[in-house]
Amino acid sequence: MNTPLHPVVAQVTHRIQERSRARRTAYLARIDAAGSGGPHRRRLSCGNLAHGFAACSTGDKAALRSGYAPNLGIVTSFNDMLSAHQPLEGYPDLLKAAARDCGATAQVAGGVPAMCDGVTQGREGMELSLFSRDVIAMSTAIALSHDMFDAGLYLGVCDKIVPGLLIGALHFGHLPGIFVPAGPMTSGLPNDEKSRVRQRYATGDATRDELLEAEARSYHGPGTCTFYGTANSNQMLMELMGLHLPGSSFVHPNTPLRDALTALAAHRAAQITALGDDYRPIGRIVDEKAIVNGVIGLHATGGSTNHLLHLIAMAAAAGIDLRLEDFDALSSAIPLLARVYPNGSADVNHFHAAGGLAYLIGELLDHGLLHGDVETVAGHGLARYRVEARLGAEGQVEYVPSTPTSCDTAVLRPVSEPFRTDGGLRVLSGNLGTAAIKVSAVPEDRWVIEAPCRVFVEQQEVKQAFERGELDRDVIVVVRFQGPRANGMPELHQLTPTLTVLQKRGHRVALVTDGRMSGASGQVPAAMHITPEAMAGGPLAKLRDGDVLRLDAIEGTLNVVEPADWDARESATADLSGHHVGMGRELFAAFRDYAAPADRGAGVFGSVTL
Repeated sequence: MNTPLHPVVAQVTHRIQERSRARRTAYLARIDAAGSGGPHRRRLSCGNLAHGFAACSTGDKAALRSGYAPNLGIVTSFNDMLSAHQPLEGYPDLLKAAARDCGATAQVAGGVPAMCDGVTQGREGMELSLFSRDVIAMSTAIALSHDMFDAGLYLGVCDKIVPGLLIGALHFGHLPGIFVPAGPMTSGLPNDEKSRVRQRYATGDATRDELLEAEARSYHGPGTCTFYGTANSNQMLMELMGLHLPGSSFVHPNTPLRDALTALAAHRAAQITALGDDYRPIGRIVDEKAIVNGVIGLHATGGSTNHLLHLIAMAAAAGIDLRLEDFDALSSAIPLLARVYPNGSADVNHFHAAGGLAYLIGELLDHGLLHGDVETVAGHGLARYRVEARLGAEGQVEYVPSTPTSCDTAVLRPVSEPFRTDGGLRVLSGNLGTAAIKVSAVPEDRWVIEAPCRVFVEQQEVKQAFERGELDRDVIVVVRFQGPRANGMPELHQLTPTLTVLQKRGHRVALVTDGRMSGASGQVPAAMHITPEAMAGGPLAKLRDGDVLRLDAIEGTLNVVEPADWDARESATADLSGHHVGMGRELFAAFRDYAAPADRGAGVFGSVTL
């Protein structure tokens, strides 16, 4: 079906292309210059090259010495504390063997850190989480800096890891690159049941042992957590942007099909190097159309609000100027086709079984809601991704057409019968600044909240006020000094059960913050990522307890009903010294000092990529 592109998609893409023209042209010139002249290791001195293959096996050493076989650089985020990344332990050996099978070689170029936001929620370590994205990008650059490689294989799954790997990879944009996922864990305790236990614990009706048992039954084995947070949104993005092999995002770890897909990634990476006749540098694949496809996928699936930061930063690394206004415009045209927890009761395994990304991509393409004319690691055209991966009789990956209809319309729907006619992400603006809100899971009668505010600096203070009964009313909870320059912009996801309890008691409740709420933000309206942040003197710093705020997700506004003394008020300050030392936070002082605003990605690379 050759459907014309939706006019809003076309207009937004054109606007991004025009806005980015000078920067994108300079980026492409830079990677073209870096890629000229063939494999760089041929230009290494004898001493340099000998160091590069000294520890290799005899066969690999001979291939590297000749310089004519593709050499694949593996950048891995393996650790065995993080369930999503634990399956990556055996990938290097599998990839090396697969590379040898097709006449190539592979080496582990380096490792990158991979922290788990699930472990650090509400803890000091969470204040390093967002900045870890840029550390990962720099670590990726160090791994690739040896000039030994013809392509990259990027092993990562979770929250900041995939964006960081891609930012690093794009600074070596002359190299082809394939992202190799590990897949989700099998389904455990249903997400709704887990959420109910969390809420009971928040009100003192469940013990810690009951809560721990519920969490352990939910997060119970190797693989990505099964709710649709940032980690699984990452996998969707890599497939929609053509950086995964088709059908590889949501196959379980430690299965024959998962291993076959991993091996196939090495084979394909060897085929798309400059040594062959299908050269596909990653910096050319990630263009304006691919970025727009990623934003569209985020809207169509109800993905993580963290990607309002990450997609902007990833685009900037490719010389592309993506802005919040682009998310907002696309949201008006893209229907919500999936309901996965916290936007529904299903998990990603149910989504995959219902038809998954193959079905969703097909639906969007057939209705002119995706750019189909893009380059991908699999070849030209996103239509290559409307297929399901199966294991063939000889253990090889085979592709079959995706299901023509959803196998479960409670989880995944066609464009003709969406859950919502828009993507559910909004940009709010007003006299408190600019913010983002995700309303795909928020009841429509809660899209407009007007109430007195209660102002906090620490999220623990919110819990304490709740326990004292001080929030048992209509209230907009303000948690400020949570931006990137204040304390690294930690997620405030631990506030969700508390605010949900208040809402279920019948109160009109909302959250307003310059921090993040994570990919698991749910049914309580939350205006997040407020820019300018309080630490930078934003209007949020002028609020006082009792000021009346109005959050209007219909009109797209966020305002304080200005009191008479508003203009004369001085901005509040906060003693954040306790957030700047301990748990390694003192090492990140420069990051806090130079972090970009949230609406520019909250990164530390400044003019290098922006």
